[in-house]
Amino acid sequence: MKSSTSASPGEAGGGIKIALGVTGCIAAYKSVELMRGLQQAGVDVQAILTRAARRFVGPVTFEALSTHGVITSMWRRNENRDIQHIRLAQEVRLLAVAPATANILGKFARGIADDFLSTFYLSCPAPVLLAPAMNVEMWRHPAVQENVRILRQRGHYLVEPVSGPLACGMAGPGRLADIGTILGAILALVQGSRTWQGKKVLVTAGPTVEDIDPVRFISNRSSGKMGFALAQAALWRGAEVHLVSGPTALAPPGGARFAAVRSAGEMYDAALALYSDMDVVIMAAAVADHRPAAPSPTKVKKREAATAIDLVPTPDILSELGRRKSRQLLVGFAAETDDVAANARLKMEAKNLDLIVANDVSRGVFGEDSSSVRILCRGGDDVVVERESKLAIARRILDRIETLGGPFAAAPSSPSESAAK
Repeated sequence: MKSSTSASPGEAGGGIKIALGVTGCIAAYKSVELMRGLQQAGVDVQAILTRAARRFVGPVTFEALSTHGVITSMWRRNENRDIQHIRLAQEVRLLAVAPATANILGKFARGIADDFLSTFYLSCPAPVLLAPAMNVEMWRHPAVQENVRILRQRGHYLVEPVSGPLACGMAGPGRLADIGTILGAILALVQGSRTWQGKKVLVTAGPTVEDIDPVRFISNRSSGKMGFALAQAALWRGAEVHLVSGPTALAPPGGARFAAVRSAGEMYDAALALYSDMDVVIMAAAVADHRPAAPSPTKVKKREAATAIDLVPTPDILSELGRRKSRQLLVGFAAETDDVAANARLKMEAKNLDLIVANDVSRGVFGEDSSSVRILCRGGDDVVVERESKLAIARRILDRIETLGGPFAAAPSSPSESAAK
């Protein structure tokens, strides 16, 4: 992970400046909207366009919006007397690249510096945020995924591409994330609240898998996207995040302490082992309610298979955490198909939760990049969020958690401070 000798992302005060890298794909035009949003939020933006980006969007557009000239080359006249990429690297609080092509991900991962943006990256001690966009097959290619893993391990932040129709006519993951999501992620890093600094957070995510035999199992449709988004949002606010997840296709966010589990029993053990040391616990996992009573150690042949499977309850993790709760803020989720708010409130009371997030799963939320939820807490008004990205919903949930007090309550004044007032 790169360490910064300049202002930290959460440092108070004005004068926030970032570098916005734009690389060559059809989504490059959306970076103009992103730049405008950043400027409206009071962020000073220095745009850096690669040669390929200029095929899709011209530097004049960015210059019209910015107080800076757009950087397009290492070799502009009169720009190298103070080694521009070194000077700028010390001025910015963040390098954001949106869209980030497969090419630039490869350059960053492997340390190739053959243009201004890639050279600037190697010179820049500030945090790095990447918003990839490319064809679905390119995104899935093992080489690209290996580069993504390297960049995550380096501590960089990724706003993953979403599924949808692509310019090439195909559909699938690879589409640039919503500009509002990218903007929110950047602002969370450079000017967002760091009120979770020093807080320890446990997030559970994904489904659990309950084996019938070595081949067959019982599970559910959870993708883990909501839990992973919550872990990412908490990291951006400065928390120490422990992410415990059942099987998913997702890469854990860089900086999270990750534990992979399979069954409800394994998740129970992992959650309880961490629980006493946590400030906030967010149980977003979709834990199986039952498991086969006697899983077979060998594959059950079709001719030998029973027509019914005896099931026994799995440990109720949320109830057990509610029973043991002391100082922790405990958050649960309720997946409902009818009487959503009423059933969620009953669950909140029965399991001693401080807050619960309810969603109507009859509307087809599993695996999607956006959702609609109702956030309920004890003694407070409900917050209804309609069709926002799961990362945006995660930020809304964290905002609501902060209002609950507990580890977020203002520290009492010391006697000397009180006397001075």
